[in-house]
Amino acid sequence: MIYPAEIESKLGMDRVRELLKEKCLSLPGSERVDSMQMSADREEVGKWLSQTWEFAGILRSGDSFPSSNYLDVRNSMKKARTSGAFLDAEEFLDIRRSLDTIDMMISFFEKQRESYPRLYELSSPVHLPPGLSSDIQRIVDEEGKIKDNASDRLSAIRKDLRQQQQQLRKSIDSIFREAVRNEYVPEGASITIRDGRMVIPVLAEYKRRIKGFIHDESATGQTVYLEPAAVLEANNALKELEYAESREIVRILMSLTDRLRDHLPDLKKAYEWMGIVDFIRAKARVAIDMEAEYPVISDEARTKLINARHPLLFLNYRKSGKTVVPLTLNIDKGQRLIIISGPNAGGKSVCLKTVGLLQYMWQCGLLVPASEESTLGIYGSVFIDIGDEQSIENDLSTYSSHLTFMKFFLENASRDSLILIDEFGTGTDPLFGGAIAESLLEQFVQRGCRGIITTHYSNIKKFAEQAEGVINGAMKYDIKALEPLYVLQLGKPGSSFSFEVARKIGLPSGIIDHARDLLGSEQISAEDLIVRLEKREQRVRELETELRTNEREAARLREKYEELYEALESDKKEILKKAREEASDLLSRTNREIEKTIRHIKENQAEKKETRKVRERLTDLKKKVAVEKPSQKARTSNEKIAVGDSVRIAGRDVTGKVLDIRGNDAEVQVGALKTMVKLKRLEKISHGQRKQQEKGGRKTVSANIDLNSKLAQFSGTLDIRGVRGDEAIHRVEKYIDDALLFNTGEVRILHGKGDGILRKLVREQLKNHPQVASFNDEHVERGGAGITVVEFK
Repeated sequence: MIYPAEIESKLGMDRVRELLKEKCLSLPGSERVDSMQMSADREEVGKWLSQTWEFAGILRSGDSFPSSNYLDVRNSMKKARTSGAFLDAEEFLDIRRSLDTIDMMISFFEKQRESYPRLYELSSPVHLPPGLSSDIQRIVDEEGKIKDNASDRLSAIRKDLRQQQQQLRKSIDSIFREAVRNEYVPEGASITIRDGRMVIPVLAEYKRRIKGFIHDESATGQTVYLEPAAVLEANNALKELEYAESREIVRILMSLTDRLRDHLPDLKKAYEWMGIVDFIRAKARVAIDMEAEYPVISDEARTKLINARHPLLFLNYRKSGKTVVPLTLNIDKGQRLIIISGPNAGGKSVCLKTVGLLQYMWQCGLLVPASEESTLGIYGSVFIDIGDEQSIENDLSTYSSHLTFMKFFLENASRDSLILIDEFGTGTDPLFGGAIAESLLEQFVQRGCRGIITTHYSNIKKFAEQAEGVINGAMKYDIKALEPLYVLQLGKPGSSFSFEVARKIGLPSGIIDHARDLLGSEQISAEDLIVRLEKREQRVRELETELRTNEREAARLREKYEELYEALESDKKEILKKAREEASDLLSRTNREIEKTIRHIKENQAEKKETRKVRERLTDLKKKVAVEKPSQKARTSNEKIAVGDSVRIAGRDVTGKVLDIRGNDAEVQVGALKTMVKLKRLEKISHGQRKQQEKGGRKTVSANIDLNSKLAQFSGTLDIRGVRGDEAIHRVEKYIDDALLFNTGEVRILHGKGDGILRKLVREQLKNHPQVASFNDEHVERGGAGITVVEFK
């Protein structure tokens, strides 16, 4: 049960219906939208939701599903029911096209029965008459005309018809040319048709010069349209052939209609099913637009929303680049009624309408824009009292109308009812209105109703603090800026901030102070307490925000420190390794020289001249060692890199020269190749080291050719579908290295969907890569979850 009858317009469901109809491809689909109703049957709602969720999966996957020729042929079906009636060729063309669409839809669900079981179940009773579509195609062409070969007789008639037309045309052309030479024909006139017969236009004063029959004349009477007697028989023969053609076409269409008539029950089911699928498809398309999910469905009457958004507000805001503040709340048997208070325009009504609209959509089988971790149950009835219900026709004031609603609620509400009341008790003297509202609230609590009530009355807030199953809620407010935050906070009442708003707009302080005196100390104390609590809470929120910011900054600095430490440790190991290698080499050369010297001295029996030569060689070796020692002090990657420096790309045996520096990037000349590389991926080396590596040329040329080849063959997308886990990780790592070498800002990794194992492995690898800034699913229309888009730092 729903109340009042205008519930959809008050919640915005009428606009949701419009969105659905815009997505429909057929009139039967749009009619399904019109007939859509809220259901209290849990099984039925679950089936609708599953069908919509499965079709959303089809759209997200990019699978090819038929989307054309959703034609409405119900009038043709109705016409075909009458014995002796027949459909025309264009009607059969529409039927054939729509039958082909239905056949493709059935085939799709049969092939994908495991992926979309609910939709396959819906299609299983649908059966098309075998051969009907091909029979129509054999008879009717793509322009809705009967084909020549539709029957042997029609083929022969049309052959004779063409021959007769040619002969007739030849004869009448000859007569027409003669009339033109004799100037019997008006200037610029030509042969034409009157009453289905070929005639020539003749000036009225010459009509007796040509023997024949007049069929028509011009509006002025100056021209007559004459059928020459010489072609009378030919025209008669042509007419007879045209009649014969028409009779044969009617016979063919009647035969085809009889064939169709035998299968009308099956065809009716098939076209009804096509309308249902079109309706489900529209629901799925709207769900994707709203970024809707499929929350948990509950057997009990409850509403647990997590990060829910008002769908119409969400679509509106997205157009202008704004975001909707999400709503989180819980209504169940332990927390049945939420009393929301707070300042005007603070979001109370939007909160109430969001709950009402989402619950209504849910029970109509529509997915809702809320977290999939939300839980929505099934209510037997939904009652709302929103807006000014003043009725001039029924002589009801606003307050009387509200009371009429409350009377209906009391008579019909139960434990499985959802009641939504906006501005509870307003419209009359606040003292009496508040008392009546509190009394009504007691009755709703006793009946176990679920719902949301918004109010400004303090006695209602106080009742909520004391009553079991009722909880206060407040719309958060920025005390300093005096602006609403549109965030619902459960567990405490909200303030209207009347005095604070009055001060902000510049109302004289004397008037505000006098108003406080008139209100009374007890009421002021309670209101002040709420305001003070709100200020204190806002300060706590600010401190928490500041703390989280500091924690994030500390974590960032810690991470940066650890990266720097690891880099230094890595450089340290590299430096020590190189130093050991150089020292070992130097020691070996020194030992060899000393052994050679000793051997030389012994061989020459230590002659002074030879000894002097040996000492000179040792002195030269000492100088050489002195020169080579500084080279053991390897440069670290922390040295500042400038234009003209020689550098090595980290992790690769590739060296080059810095040509330009732009921010955090450097343009590096590697052989004949110029490439942009992040500064932090470069190690500064000496010019001698670079020349030594390039000495001989073979390795450098090979590297340059390899780099140029890689750059030419490099693709922005890596396809690893069907690759085993270890091999996939190796390919991704190598691919990222190449992407970074060529300074690529963004790449795509195509891993497919499947059961998600490959996707998970890839994302775990990306999560730990220091050069990856972010990764996300591709847009749903370009592959969705089957492709990961990677952005580099």
